[in-house]
Amino acid sequence: MSSSSGHPALARRLGTLDATVIGVGSMVGAGVFVAFAPAAGHAGSWLPAALLVAAVVAWCNATSTAQLAARYPASGGSYLYAGQRLGHWPAFVAGWGFVTGKTASAAAMALAFGLYAGQLAGTGDVVARLLAVAAVLGLTAVNLGGVTRTARMTRLLLLPVLAVLVGVTALLYTSPAAAPPASPLPDGSAWGVLPAAGILFFAFAGYARVATLGEEVRDPARTIPRAVLGALAVTLVLYGALGLGLLRLLGPDRLAAAPAPLLTAVRSAVESAGWAAGPAAAAGAVVTAAAALATLGALLALVAGISRTALAMARNRDLPAGLAAVSERHRVPWAAELAVAGLVVVLVLAGDVRTVIGFSSFGVLVYYALANLSALTMTERPGWAPRAVNVVGLTGCLVLAATLPVVSVLTMLGVFAAGLAGRALVLALRRR
Repeated sequence: MSSSSGHPALARRLGTLDATVIGVGSMVGAGVFVAFAPAAGHAGSWLPAALLVAAVVAWCNATSTAQLAARYPASGGSYLYAGQRLGHWPAFVAGWGFVTGKTASAAAMALAFGLYAGQLAGTGDVVARLLAVAAVLGLTAVNLGGVTRTARMTRLLLLPVLAVLVGVTALLYTSPAAAPPASPLPDGSAWGVLPAAGILFFAFAGYARVATLGEEVRDPARTIPRAVLGALAVTLVLYGALGLGLLRLLGPDRLAAAPAPLLTAVRSAVESAGWAAGPAAAAGAVVTAAAALATLGALLALVAGISRTALAMARNRDLPAGLAAVSERHRVPWAAELAVAGLVVVLVLAGDVRTVIGFSSFGVLVYYALANLSALTMTERPGWAPRAVNVVGLTGCLVLAATLPVVSVLTMLGVFAAGLAGRALVLALRRR
């Protein structure tokens, strides 16, 4: 079996349920456990507005991506779509932004797992990083076993996490609320809505992961739009309930100061309810364990998505051609999987969790901006994807990217400049 480009093709094994599970598992990861706090620091009591803005942009992006993925059902996501609709250079920008931003995000997910698992075990930073490395290697082994194994493992990790998040949400609304703030805008303002939305976008990123696996989906014209939009709908409802509940229980000040908002909220709720020390500690341990499982599920799908984009770029020689190797037995891009795992391990040993959120968000917002622009050029479009959705998605991505923290913007601009310069040099050497 081979793709239309003559390269070995991947096997179409994913149905709508498995694809939707991968989408939800990609989103409900470290982001939901950490992103609400820095977002509240920017927006204060305007946090619901920031969540709404992030949700609207995510929905437009998901619609544009689903529209394109149904038309071009192959590996690569926006890298593929931009190449088909906009040209080679925009395609490279999309692919480079995704691979670099999401590799950093994968390292953050792995580190978050190590920290949460280390909390349960009572270990220090060194052991936490070793646990993170072990998670990357173990999940890469799962991915190398085939995409159906990836979907099965994602489902096993996701179900207990969703159960815990539903339980936490119920606790948020049945516990005494925080006292109303002295002013309507503590530690934030309406001007902080946009940077807060950009940070919250990190928690939504992953809804279109199935599009990067488009070459492995059965009946892609029907399955991909259903899976992408269905996964986002489930996550929107969950995040909305969690965000409003956290703001209700903790208030803007405490939420902004909480390094682990859900854990802080659970501890506050059980203390106010007068629980004994044993049950209270058990509740905290359950939330911590759920966070660890959520980061594993997101990391599993994330590494799979990055490797498929790397595969597509390698096929076009925008990355080393050796990364296009596909295993004969499981029909997975084994070389790209191993390369991504190696880079993530290096970042795990050298980085930390929260500093990469803005960095990752900027790269992914550029990636989706090009997806919206690509969809905007299409003349044949389904009724559920009007051109206005592409315009709103494109504008939203650019505005949110521009309002992220300056350090994140400048860092990622430097990464883009390095990638573009490297590609220009390679092309110049090829012409000689």
